[in-house]
Amino acid sequence: MTALNDANPSPLASLDQWEDDLLTRYPEPEHKAKEDYRNYDNPERDTVREFYRLNHTYQTYDFVLEKEREFLSFDKKELPVWGAMEFLNTLVDDSDPDTDLDQLQHLLQTAEAIRADGHPDWFVLTGFLHDMGKVLCLFGEPQWAVVGDTFPVGCAHSDRVVYPEYFANNPDSRDERYNTKYGVYEPNCGLRNVHMSWGHDEYLYQMMKNYMPEPALYMMRYHSFYAQHREEAYSHLMDEHDHKMFEWVRKFNPYDLYSKSPKPPVVSELKPYYEDLIAKYLPATLKL
Repeated sequence: MTALNDANPSPLASLDQWEDDLLTRYPEPEHKAKEDYRNYDNPERDTVREFYRLNHTYQTYDFVLEKEREFLSFDKKELPVWGAMEFLNTLVDDSDPDTDLDQLQHLLQTAEAIRADGHPDWFVLTGFLHDMGKVLCLFGEPQWAVVGDTFPVGCAHSDRVVYPEYFANNPDSRDERYNTKYGVYEPNCGLRNVHMSWGHDEYLYQMMKNYMPEPALYMMRYHSFYAQHREEAYSHLMDEHDHKMFEWVRKFNPYDLYSKSPKPPVVSELKPYYEDLIAKYLPATLKL
């Protein structure tokens, strides 16, 4: 088991703060020049650097396998989907000055933006569900093992991942099994054969893989994989099917980042529609 001497600090005050930082790092294209994207030299929050120091230090190949064994048995709790959303809402930090929206409201805003554009109902449901994996925080997981940009483990870390300098502290970067271009993988082996850094994306994908259409599953599993869907840094691991499915991941991304509005959705008005949608695709309860 990986030693986590300083793995418990909480570098981000809340998950809402994480969402706001995403907007800083991936601004709406028409509002910011291309050369101004991904300005990490002077981040608006000091907590961002600390978050990635922890994330890049401790997200090792062995750590990911350990977390897959621990959480993919789904034996922690059983709840209806709406109950899981309310469970997730206990993570909200009221001291965050930047947003009044809780996690459920963010998910509803994302889903409603997708719905307003006339996309299929499974796409709408994906918008509603996409961050549900953040319930991992409620099982005692530190934020660096729940949120953040994801990347493959078991092979060399790309310098296109945010704050790549912090990978120098990761023992895998000095392990000849893992520090080459392909590491434990084969060229164009397909992402289905690649272990990603652990977090809410993979957890939700594994929870939903028997219920949702494949494009939805790609959106859930890779929506935080910015090093590929924005930077194309890991194409050497992808097969043709991955490239086709990533068109859906890129289609989803703007709804996740840019659907926030200071006007919260009226949950009571929307709940019947989403309960019917949930019942169409998912079982009555989900195991967490």
